[in-house]
Amino acid sequence: MALNIVIMAAGKGTRMKSALPKVLHKLAGRSLLRHVLDMTQGLQAQRNVVITGHGAEAVEAAVAGPGVQFVRQMPQLGTGHAIQQAVPALPEDEGTTLILNGDVPLIKQATAQALVQACDGKALVLLTIHLSDPTGYGRIVRQGGQADGNVLAIVEHKDASAEQRAIREGYTGMMAAPTGALKRWVSQLKNENAQGEYYLTDIVAMAVAEGVPVLGIAAPNETEVLGVNSPVQLADLERRFQLEQAETLLEAGVRLADPRRFDVRGTLSCGQDVEIDVNCVFEGTVVLGDNVRIGANCVIRNASIGAGTRIHEFTHIDGEKAGGAQVGAGALIGPFARLRPGADLGDEVHIGNFVEVKNSSLAKGAKANHLAYLGDATVGERVNYGAGSITANYDGANKHRTVIGADVHVGSNCVLIAPVEIGAGATIGGGSTITKPVAAGELSVARGKQVAIAGWSRPLKKR
Repeated sequence: MALNIVIMAAGKGTRMKSALPKVLHKLAGRSLLRHVLDMTQGLQAQRNVVITGHGAEAVEAAVAGPGVQFVRQMPQLGTGHAIQQAVPALPEDEGTTLILNGDVPLIKQATAQALVQACDGKALVLLTIHLSDPTGYGRIVRQGGQADGNVLAIVEHKDASAEQRAIREGYTGMMAAPTGALKRWVSQLKNENAQGEYYLTDIVAMAVAEGVPVLGIAAPNETEVLGVNSPVQLADLERRFQLEQAETLLEAGVRLADPRRFDVRGTLSCGQDVEIDVNCVFEGTVVLGDNVRIGANCVIRNASIGAGTRIHEFTHIDGEKAGGAQVGAGALIGPFARLRPGADLGDEVHIGNFVEVKNSSLAKGAKANHLAYLGDATVGERVNYGAGSITANYDGANKHRTVIGADVHVGSNCVLIAPVEIGAGATIGGGSTITKPVAAGELSVARGKQVAIAGWSRPLKKR
């Protein structure tokens, strides 16, 4: 049976106090709307229709892609008016239309699928939630006031009587409806209410009048159906989501020092006996091998970390794209190290404090332990790269590569001006500026001759 998905994303979000459209605010590194769209991918819908309005151009540009269709609601005259704009994008009358909210990002695929299955192109199915304080939610009015009674109506909070506001079952704003009936119902909506808006919830009474079954399915938990209308609500939902991810990792055996001080803004895959200290942030796609230990206050983005590696405190790894940074097994990184895109470190490599690596490979056992820069370099096995040394890879217009052979020793405070090659086993004397190739096994020293002046006195201040 054909499935259409309609996502309402036209609201301004005044309480966000931001120029950014509400649905583009981020939760766990992705926009609210992107969360919803990503969830729908597994539902195999015939079409995904996103209703835009406020900031329509920005919203459409942010989520445009195959299978996503846009309609605009201008001006915004209520939820029913929004669906009226989507009707021309739903040409068939057969099948089911699932209606979701672009500012309710954590709805699960299983919950959405349950709505679709219960509808089956025949019933109007509402997703509800039981809350201790349902303020702001439309109330579910059931026959006889019974918890299992047939749904008779949804009354918006602002239009509800005191008795109706006492009802604890609220409407989440999400439903599944027979497509043909939905199109017919929204064409009959009136705006005779306190706000002068067209309420989608009024179709419940129409369905009841026609004898169409109206079902209420309770959401598994509150977090799935919480919407975002303010920075406070966004922050609350962020912590709920992160705690959920932390608990999943803990159940899988990952050791988190404090699950409430932990953020995943993408996907994090962990091997066995992984330990993660507090205040660590993982973005993009991150893979941690067995026995990896991550120190406090690290940020790791799009990286793969080999088994047994220790990432010390305050390390920043940014691979830019998936697989963009690689660290082998048994490596020691940090503290205060920075790995940039293209960093490819072999097994047992040591990168110490205030060392930066960009677009460079370091073979097994290579070490750069202090205050150094390696950019556009190929470094062989067991190289010792001295404190304060850099590869000068940029000539003001182009980048050039430095090649350092196995077992090379680079002294402190050296400058290797690319393009240049240092042969295997060579030694570079401290303080040297190297502009020419160094042959294997050679000692190369390139610095000014030390001069001693006897009897010299420092200048004195004038009185």
